[in-house]
Amino acid sequence: MATLVLDNGAYTAKIGYSLEKVSIIPNCQFRSKTSRLKTFTANQLDEIKDPSGLFYILPFQKGYLVNWDVQRKVWDHLFGKEMFKVEFADTSIVITEPYFNFSLIQESMNEILFEEYQFQSALRINAGSLSAHHYFHTKPTELCCLVVDSGFSFTHIAPYCRSKKMKDGIRRINVGGKLLTNHLKEIISYRQLHVMDETHVINQVKEDVCYVSQQFYKDMEIAQMKAEENTLMRDYVLPDFSSIKKGFCKPREEMVFNGKYKTGEQILRLANERFAVPEMLFHPSDIGIQEMGIPEAIVDSIQSLPEEMQPHFYQNIVLTGGNTLFPGFRERLEAELRSLAPAHLPVSVILPENPVCYSWEGGKLLAHTPDYDEMVVTREDYEENGHCICEDKFDI
Repeated sequence: MATLVLDNGAYTAKIGYSLEKVSIIPNCQFRSKTSRLKTFTANQLDEIKDPSGLFYILPFQKGYLVNWDVQRKVWDHLFGKEMFKVEFADTSIVITEPYFNFSLIQESMNEILFEEYQFQSALRINAGSLSAHHYFHTKPTELCCLVVDSGFSFTHIAPYCRSKKMKDGIRRINVGGKLLTNHLKEIISYRQLHVMDETHVINQVKEDVCYVSQQFYKDMEIAQMKAEENTLMRDYVLPDFSSIKKGFCKPREEMVFNGKYKTGEQILRLANERFAVPEMLFHPSDIGIQEMGIPEAIVDSIQSLPEEMQPHFYQNIVLTGGNTLFPGFRERLEAELRSLAPAHLPVSVILPENPVCYSWEGGKLLAHTPDYDEMVVTREDYEENGHCICEDKFDI
């Protein structure tokens, strides 16, 4: 029987059969300014000639799956002929859901998977649990790990001991990639150019030029300098979707500091925005969100756990999710944790090679474990016992 692993994130779906490679596909629908009437789903984004003013229709709001119509259309597209050609009667699915998901959402998901699509069996699980499984698989001698999952809607910190999550230690910070992109849109719109409708383009800008500062105040001083002295300044060429399909950063030696560029390119000049936006992951209070940053939340999580286990968690902190890809993120987090943690305990923060697909890879490994058949709910079980069998089996 084939096993399909779907890490159903709020921004991208990571999907693939357990014997194949992963595909990363936008988990949403789009409408563009140029063709208002047509709706594009998932990877049909590539068909849009002019993605300026792209309007996103997301199935997730604040990290929870609320728009089932959009989600169904995305899944129909993923499971359909163009993509994975799923034979539902012979396929088992591993699908992720957020921590502390609402029971109504869980019931709807059970119904759709078993009654509409009629999968042979299903396993609903947190993405962090798959990441922990992956970590323990690569380091079988370790007993504990702390998964830091910084995604589109939230950042979750979740401790695991022997693949069991410790619910008392789970922390959530309401800062994710969506908030960072929106904040960057506001800053650029206020200072330079109205880009509030350009989510797609500014998200690309964020991924291309933002980084996590190691010394925030020192970088702030550099960012205030004029012309060539400002070594942090970058000029970003915005796409016009005719000759320039994708925005890019101008090489430093081609930057013009006094006067204008000869070419008709539209330029964004970025200085302190480059590091002030990702700084919100460490200091949400900078923009009025009264919450702890990631380092404090990690320490708070570890301190809520039994004392004899704490050293193990400090030594096995695993980063997953798109925000951990900012250059300097791991180094800054490790430095801040070092200053907060007890002096005698070693601190180690691990950034996997591909933090975005790390939990998907964990699902792939899980599908090949001997216990897998014990963990799933089959369609027969579901038809006989209803939702209660899922609640008993899935430790969410």
